[in-house]
Amino acid sequence: MTEKTPLADRMRPEEFEEILGQEHLLGSGRPIQRQVEEGRLFSMVLFGPPGSGKTTIARLLARRFAADFVSFSAATSGIVEIKKFMEQAAKRKQLYRRETIIFIDEIHRFNRAQQDAFLPYLEKGTITLIGATTENPSFELNSSLLSRVKVYMLYPLSLEDIKSILQNALVSNKGLTGKFHLDKETLDFIANISDGDARVALNALELSSLATKTADISLKTAEEVVQRKALRYDKSGEEHYNLISALHKSLRGSNADAALYWLARMLEAGEDPLYIARRLVRFAVEDVGIADAQALVIAVAAKDAIDFIGRPEGDLALAECVAYLARAPKSNKLYVAYEGAKRDALKTQAEPVPLHIRNAPTGLMKKLGYGKGYKYPHDYPDVKVEQEYMPKRLRGKKYLKE
Repeated sequence: MTEKTPLADRMRPEEFEEILGQEHLLGSGRPIQRQVEEGRLFSMVLFGPPGSGKTTIARLLARRFAADFVSFSAATSGIVEIKKFMEQAAKRKQLYRRETIIFIDEIHRFNRAQQDAFLPYLEKGTITLIGATTENPSFELNSSLLSRVKVYMLYPLSLEDIKSILQNALVSNKGLTGKFHLDKETLDFIANISDGDARVALNALELSSLATKTADISLKTAEEVVQRKALRYDKSGEEHYNLISALHKSLRGSNADAALYWLARMLEAGEDPLYIARRLVRFAVEDVGIADAQALVIAVAAKDAIDFIGRPEGDLALAECVAYLARAPKSNKLYVAYEGAKRDALKTQAEPVPLHIRNAPTGLMKKLGYGKGYKYPHDYPDVKVEQEYMPKRLRGKKYLKE
């Protein structure tokens, strides 16, 4: 490769040990590494986010097994074209005993009928199919194909993994050969905007190196290249707590505009959206409470939505929840009531349950008075009847104020 080759391609790992973030598949004794060690390769679908190493794993497997490697994208290649290559692979295997790996990127783009075209070749062992997809195979691939492949899930790269890849690219002979330097702030910025995608991070680094006029790539240069401003934010430091406090207090003060602003600040700076979702669920029960019981339903739905579709699509689910919570009526009566009940439960003795509201599943319990005198509310008008439910020492105690 030459310097004209994109940096992301030049820095593609050449050994499994160089791939970061997928130790659960590539570590010693793990599923894919075990296939390499045993010399038996199975057809598989690699399911994971962009830039997590799906294509690299497929290429390295082809090299390890000395197989012909043919790559297609389901977005640009037709099933007729791919079927022709599968037939050629069948002839090669018959004549020369040579294996062929067919790599299909975005395999989820083939419809279910097109996916069936792979089945005869998989059943005969003519080809080894490696599919790559960012979509859940359970929903996008038909059951016949799924039953003939192994599905492996890849994880998005962590911030530390991305930083390690960037630092290696700066000094590697395949990369920028030590010609440029990044300070911590710029390194953090590029790692954050990559969203776990190594290709995005390396592209941003390469463009920044081309745009800079000095050996030091500044934060300003990186911001201009990626057309995005670096938001100062430390997810484990003071600013983290300052911003979540600002969001919480804006919601409590029923200021939807301020709450949306603080939400955007946190999300765009790289905060974990599920952390925000958990705080919104907490707010729904603590500050809205029984004033609007629907608030908890909305908050849990927002949590499920961001967990299901991720960012950036899921950001609007959090925004909808924030707007709803800000405009909802507020009440901390439930919070105060439970805190009072908890305090009494902890500081008093384990008060016995009054006999008349105890269950009496056995004859002995009935003889001892369990359930005796209990008034069944449904036997009374409006399903209400006066009787004591509190233990003796707490009779008359009120936690939930009217």
